[in-house]
Amino acid sequence: MTTPTPEPGARNLVVGVGARRGAPLDEVLGLIEETLRGAGLRAADVVEVATVDAKADEPGIVGAAARLGVPVVTYPAAALAGVRVPHASGAAAAAVGTPSVAEAAALIGADELVVPKSVATGRPAVATCAVARRFPAVLTPFPVSGEKTSTPLVTEGPRPFTMTAMNPPTHPPTRDIESAGPDLRHHGDAEVRGENLTDLAVNVRTHTPPEWLRQRIAASLVSLAAYPDGTSARAAVAERHGLPVERVLLTAGAAEAFVLIARALPARCPVVVHPQFTEPEAALRAAGHGVGRVLLREEDGFRLDPAAVPDEADLVVVGNPTNPTSVLHPAALLERLARPGRTLVVDEAFMDVVPGEREALCGRTDIPGLVVLRSLTKTWGLAGLRIGYVLADPETVALLAEAQPLWPVSSPALAAAEACMEPRALVEAAEAADRITVDRAHLLAGLAEFSEVRAVEEARGPFVLVQLERAAEIRERLRLLGFAARRGDTFPGLGPQWLRLAVRDRATTNRFLQALDQAVQALPARTGR
Repeated sequence: MTTPTPEPGARNLVVGVGARRGAPLDEVLGLIEETLRGAGLRAADVVEVATVDAKADEPGIVGAAARLGVPVVTYPAAALAGVRVPHASGAAAAAVGTPSVAEAAALIGADELVVPKSVATGRPAVATCAVARRFPAVLTPFPVSGEKTSTPLVTEGPRPFTMTAMNPPTHPPTRDIESAGPDLRHHGDAEVRGENLTDLAVNVRTHTPPEWLRQRIAASLVSLAAYPDGTSARAAVAERHGLPVERVLLTAGAAEAFVLIARALPARCPVVVHPQFTEPEAALRAAGHGVGRVLLREEDGFRLDPAAVPDEADLVVVGNPTNPTSVLHPAALLERLARPGRTLVVDEAFMDVVPGEREALCGRTDIPGLVVLRSLTKTWGLAGLRIGYVLADPETVALLAEAQPLWPVSSPALAAAEACMEPRALVEAAEAADRITVDRAHLLAGLAEFSEVRAVEEARGPFVLVQLERAAEIRERLRLLGFAARRGDTFPGLGPQWLRLAVRDRATTNRFLQALDQAVQALPARTGR
């Protein structure tokens, strides 16, 4: 069997990077470009920048990847430590747990080391860089239920016997979620749990569930002795979206859907568009996947450029409107991410807060690989009940259903789902969306009065993302004044200067703006400035 030869111009290079804390963007990017030029390689052929989890949010590395237009892929130090490298360093092993971040990160997802570890010339070393090459995969038919089909599945192709042949699997299973940089398991409820605070940290609509929905849920309790039957609830969801029932899967909230996707759907190169809800990446990592990140930039208004998603990505996750940025991406733009052989997961958990649900893809059946997630926990105040659903082609729904345990959705949750699909519920949701639009405009107008605060103006969800200096101190000061705000530094692509604020009624917002003014004014005295 012969070794495959990379095609000229093929995008098949993985750049491994190690960097000291605070390494400047220009030096990291300069080192990468210098290394590629010196080896006669093209930056256009780079598919990803790889590094250790501890460096996932290092600005120099993240910025260099963004300039190259590729994702940052990170690996646990323990996985990199098992990769055989030609230039091991005891100092590196002691500092980050692997003998060469650059070489190990380049090799773990590739086949052959092209350029060994190098450092910048003519200046103190603040970063290291190595380049590895992937060899082409072979496309083979993917059997479904014993039948052959023309749909290809990427499988391992023939590989040369290199040092990587003795390495561990590319994506060893890990549940070390915390090592993935930011705390992916941190959620807004942690900001208010056990505290008597006005909640701006959680995006659940206030004063919910409404009384009529409580009564419907209570009425279902008389049938708790029977096993749950989701037939009528599933049919109600299908009718609400104009879809056949075979395209609907009921889940215990959107969070369960992310776990099912990570465990049941084939993915060799999953990519998550950040900043966004962190559970998709956490679920993928817990299932043993290496995860690529496409980081949207503040200077672009956190708007998505489809070209930033690498062609090799066979599973892409994006929110719309996106949590925490509140940006609503055009449906036509998201459609450009779809292609045969790729699963496109669009999290529409907050779409029912958008008047008219414009830009929704939930009813579309013409987009290949589309999987849409919806949640009923936000608008209807059902976070404690756990109910959501997946809309996808019947084959994908069947795969996800096979990964579910028996009776995954409780009878009360099924009753709630059916009730929330009724015409009066849809009217109430639409009215709530209109009120939230007005209340959000009031919040943004108030925030605009603060020279210290910059808000993402394109907000279309029930929350607003704001940037301000010393945000962590202000958040703590707000807690003393009775308000909980969601910290932003646990979202990949953001940092400690960001906060997310839930949209509330005008009276609550006015009280918050007064508290924010006190918090901002109090900071100089507290810090001694």
